[in-house]
Amino acid sequence: MNPDNNEPPADASPLDVCIRTTLSTYFADLNGTEPRSLYEMVVKAVERPLLNVVMERAEGNQSRAAEWLGINRNTLRRKLVEHDLAS
Repeated sequence: MNPDNNEPPADASPLDVCIRTTLSTYFADLNGTEPRSLYEMVVKAVERPLLNVVMERAEGNQSRAAEWLGINRNTLRRKLVEHDLAS
């Protein structure tokens, strides 16, 4: 895989393109410095706004939000607490 080829596949979703663009910028900003805990950083960066938007769309209904996310309601509650989004 060529790290200089950041072109998304032709069938890439807008979200895929956004993530690729953001990661490309992130690596460029590192100026050759090795990244650390990249997976954890990306998951946390994506998970918080995902939870926030889904909870808003579900009008605070955790059961509905958990169903939409495909996760257990207890897992959703734990993640809301982790991200300081619990009300």
